Amino acid sequence: MADDETPGDGPSPEDDFQELIRRLFGGSAGEVDPEQLSRLSGMNIDPAMMQAVMRQLQGAFENADESGISWDMAKRQALHIANQEGLGVTAGQRTDLDQAFSLATLWLSEATTISDLPAPPVTLTRGAWVEATLPVWEELAAPVATSIADALTTALSEQAPEDMQGLVQGAGRLMRTVGGSLFASQLGQVVGNLSKEVVSGGDVGIPLMPDGEAAILPQNFADFGRDLEVPDDQLALYAATRELAHARLFRHARWLRLHVISQVTDFARGVHVDTDALEDLATRFDPSEPEELRRAIESGALLPARSEAQDAALARLENLLATIEGWVEVVTEDATSRLPAAQRISEAVRRRRAVGGPAERALGSLVGLEIRPRRMREAAAMWRAVTDAVGPAARDALWDYPDLMPAASDIDDPAALVARLEARARGEEPVPDEMDDALARLLAGEELGESAAEDGSAAPASPEGPDASEDDGGSSTPDDHRPV
Repeated sequence: MADDETPGDGPSPEDDFQELIRRLFGGSAGEVDPEQLSRLSGMNIDPAMMQAVMRQLQGAFENADESGISWDMAKRQALHIANQEGLGVTAGQRTDLDQAFSLATLWLSEATTISDLPAPPVTLTRGAWVEATLPVWEELAAPVATSIADALTTALSEQAPEDMQGLVQGAGRLMRTVGGSLFASQLGQVVGNLSKEVVSGGDVGIPLMPDGEAAILPQNFADFGRDLEVPDDQLALYAATRELAHARLFRHARWLRLHVISQVTDFARGVHVDTDALEDLATRFDPSEPEELRRAIESGALLPARSEAQDAALARLENLLATIEGWVEVVTEDATSRLPAAQRISEAVRRRRAVGGPAERALGSLVGLEIRPRRMREAAAMWRAVTDAVGPAARDALWDYPDLMPAASDIDDPAALVARLEARARGEEPVPDEMDDALARLLAGEELGESAAEDGSAAPASPEGPDASEDDGGSSTPDDHRPV
């Protein structure tokens, strides 16, 4: 626009507005022309409001990745909440917790054979906890954020007439970016508020901290122990022991971290958006007032009821988390047996994990997943029975390989697991069950197939039966490898 143009001989307010909309839909990050905005008053549109909307959406375009999700926005939001109270870690707190970690390390060496961590544990502020754990939160939430962003674009495209599809393509990018940015903002709020609740790195139950790192948040001790009437030194010792046990387990079983996160993300990928609710929302969505979409995302209103497949995935995840936390509870209980208040603290931790805090419940609404080990008591009882029967070394060896880890059926029937471990300790082979028999038949069939492929014969198809192949020059099958 030339400097000497006047409203009378320049573009009309409608033309200016259409140009602004084209820039919005195209995701332009350039500066907004104030003179062009001033012309919008002819359409009863507040130029200041439009400029604020333009800047907000342009910032979302700039910060969003290819999926339309602005993870930088999530980080800024989380850090803003985490650092609001401005409480740091004092030298006295750091010294007290360092001493607690040192004593907890000695106690754990008596309770478990899993080795110590290579790096010393640390004390973190709430903001530092956000920085350390946000990459995992992004990984867990990305499938749901992508689903919401994709659904917003699809719903808009399906509702638009054919002659509007060209404009809808640009508007779809806008909707996708707005939806992804709002989701990221809500995730940032959840993680920021969660930083005010967690006491340690493993407090949520999933491996949020980097591998082999243990951490405690001194700022949150006061709220955790307020109603327990437990001396701070005992509370610190218990929390340090539990955190070290959790971190040691995930460092020892290197496969376990990926196993947990993959199960969470598999569940999240199965989350779909309620298209009816979304279409109803899309018909009245105003980009300048995104609060309705924000509330819908925050409340979980866009996430429909879980499918049967998701219920099954959630049950597997809950059993896995219960198995992990049951082991941590038993090891912590044995290591802290000298603490007079250990039982009271343990029960408080168990109740706290079963109920979950406000931020954890908000996370459930946001991604449709409540990360709670509902069977922790049963799993702890299983690990206690195993410990009493075969000792800490044989118990801890169950984490050496994924196929050794107790299954959900072992939580249901600890006696069967104990019997197998006791038989193994005596050098006895466990009695094969139906699954073992089926696997043996399957492997026997594979061996027959490989043998036949090597010499060009097909032994099972011989009309004389299995014995007919015994004289054809080395392609015989041992009796114990014949299919049943």
